[in-house]
Amino acid sequence: MFSFRTTPIEDQLDKALMEGKVACFCTQNCWNPYSSRFLYDIFRERGNLAKIFLPHSTELTPGTNHIEFNAADLEGLNAIVVEIQDVGSRYFNYTRDVMQLMSMCARDPESPAIYIIDHINPAGRVVEGTIPAIEADIWTPKVAHRHGLTLGELCLLYYNEIGAKFPLHVISAHLSYAGKDMLPWAIAPSSDIPGMFSCEMYSGGGLWNNTSITPAIGTARPYEYLGAPFIKHEDVRLLPSTPAVMMRPCSFTPSAGRYAGQACYGYQIMLRPGTQYHSLLHTLQLMRYFADRYSEFEMFPELFKKVADPVITEYLKGDLSFDVVQEHVKAEEQKWIRKAKRFLLYEDAPYRIK
Repeated sequence: MFSFRTTPIEDQLDKALMEGKVACFCTQNCWNPYSSRFLYDIFRERGNLAKIFLPHSTELTPGTNHIEFNAADLEGLNAIVVEIQDVGSRYFNYTRDVMQLMSMCARDPESPAIYIIDHINPAGRVVEGTIPAIEADIWTPKVAHRHGLTLGELCLLYYNEIGAKFPLHVISAHLSYAGKDMLPWAIAPSSDIPGMFSCEMYSGGGLWNNTSITPAIGTARPYEYLGAPFIKHEDVRLLPSTPAVMMRPCSFTPSAGRYAGQACYGYQIMLRPGTQYHSLLHTLQLMRYFADRYSEFEMFPELFKKVADPVITEYLKGDLSFDVVQEHVKAEEQKWIRKAKRFLLYEDAPYRIK
């Protein structure tokens, strides 16, 4: 059973929410500035809050990017209310945690109902990349790298993909403060996505985490900067670029993650105002550029699992030209947009960068 609801969670009169045992599955983005309280405070005040599932450490602590739980934690619950801020890319960890939650509930005949408090997508409706052609992992839905959906729409898609039967209810994103009085990145979605440009760069930039070049995790500007101790600055005009960005030589010393405490050299990707940036295609070009110039540059097996596309993999390994992968990605984006239309909950639709 699925429903799409247009009144706030605190006004829902379902017995499971009013009288049942309720758990809240959330991040810091469940703060409501209108009422000056977090999501779980609603049920704490009612006296039926049973559990809170939160990230394991403080908000901006590097590596705080998962909500840990197991099937036993869900026993005896009548409802789980979910509120996180998705960032628009299929490998965002908190979204994968939500999919894991749904997968566990789908296997339980006594599963609690799940309520998704939807937010707008800070990466917008832009689509980048391909649908996984190989099994990436069991909690990643089969969507493009940058999918252009909201969390509620993603959950509806995944609900259908896994054939779930538990009650799923989505609370409209139009009720959220994000996008009205507060921008959707005002509260950082996670420790490594702190700023307003992070989401636009994550669909490609997130892939650097599975190479020997760091996307500046452990600094104030992750995914806008990239580098490693072995990189030597060159004329930026030699770098692959696009009309949407400018490149600047830079240096940084991460406080955490790969190369923590080591000086790294690389480049800052600077978005040009009023343009749309295809982060995935640019990242793939940069990876080939560094692979051709530095023997120290490694692409780890997890990268190809995350990419989940044989054509992109062949390009990264140097076996295909960029024009081939570019046409492949274009066709896959069009295919994904056709699929995504079946799960839209709002009037605006995903689109690709021309």
